[in-house]
Amino acid sequence: MTLTRNFREKFISIQSRCWDKFFWKSLILIAFTCGQSAHATDNGFGECIIRIKSQAKTEGISDGTVNQVLSKARFLPRIIELDRRQPEFTQTFANYFTTRINDERIQRGRELYAKHRALLNQIQHETGIPAQYLVSFWGLETNYGGHFGDWSVIDSLATLACDTRRSSFFTQELLNAMRIVDAGDITAERMIGSWAGAMGHMQFMPSTFLSYAKDIDGDGRRDLWGSIADALGSAANFLRQLGWVPGLNWGQEVKLPQSFDYSLAGRDQMLPLAEWAQLGITTATGVPLAPAEQKAALIVPSGHQGPAFLVTKNFYIIMRWNRSEFYALSVGHLADRIAGAAPLHRTPPVDPVKISREQVRQLQMDLSALGIDAGEPDGILGSTTRKAISRFQQKTQRIADGHLDTGILIAIREAANGGLR
Repeated sequence: MTLTRNFREKFISIQSRCWDKFFWKSLILIAFTCGQSAHATDNGFGECIIRIKSQAKTEGISDGTVNQVLSKARFLPRIIELDRRQPEFTQTFANYFTTRINDERIQRGRELYAKHRALLNQIQHETGIPAQYLVSFWGLETNYGGHFGDWSVIDSLATLACDTRRSSFFTQELLNAMRIVDAGDITAERMIGSWAGAMGHMQFMPSTFLSYAKDIDGDGRRDLWGSIADALGSAANFLRQLGWVPGLNWGQEVKLPQSFDYSLAGRDQMLPLAEWAQLGITTATGVPLAPAEQKAALIVPSGHQGPAFLVTKNFYIIMRWNRSEFYALSVGHLADRIAGAAPLHRTPPVDPVKISREQVRQLQMDLSALGIDAGEPDGILGSTTRKAISRFQQKTQRIADGHLDTGILIAIREAANGGLR
């Protein structure tokens, strides 16, 4: 529905105020980050590295590895900037999905699926993880090995370990990175990855590497950079250990009846397919759901105007790899497309106006003012905030899909100013 001129003017006013706040907060953040970086570089980094050296030797990492690795470690101010960075706008499913699932990535995935079929069949036989899922993870993590990241993992982890925000976590990851070097799996110089320390074809953190990496090609090293066999086999081992259920898919796109009660959507409501079928849900092509006893939850990432999905236990396993619901849906759908499935029957709608984190924070405060718990006003559009939006929609006789767009944003702002309408 087209917004009225009054609504548009109010929305633009809200955006203008948000931009002002964002501008001044950005200046403060830049000043703070620069100050912190200078302090850590000039005064704290060297002392921090000395402490980590002592801890590493105490924990059994060889003197040679500790001295060789940490003596060359550099503080990188850019890493701190990236760690402090927050996205300016909320990410919509349409934007996330369409930038990751495209014809080129699907075609390349099918080519690699065919090229490595023997290896993938062997891994699937040993672990129960279907080949198309491994190729899908590979495509989404590094575009099939096209981009590992270009940061020294040692420098990145050392920088983050010596920063106060998450020092304990990254100190352990740095120690684990040295354990990998100590074991002879890779040299520190070849340990290249993301700014946060994720490494190789599948972007494992060092702790994940130590727990799940496998030497599949039999050369005596777990090489997740240079060995596709090791990378795919390690990913399969990780998924198997997380609890992947062999023979169970991730989920499927489905078709909902027009009168559907969207308050039933959400990852916390698992029902047998037979019960979903009784509510009028079919597959996207209209075929009855099966098997009847299989449990699934309904997800509508773009609200009632976008695609709907019934997801299984394996969807939750994918989310243990990456906690993003959008990521898990992308992994599942890309895996299906690599295996030959058709595109989505219903494409996610694109909202032409972006919604900022500052606007989401205001939304959360507005919902709280209306007596609807939206959680901490942190500007993050998570499950608690979506449920709060759904409750507002129910109270105001709207479709309660929990989806945020500019129309509902303005409606909640006006309701907070003048009462529910």
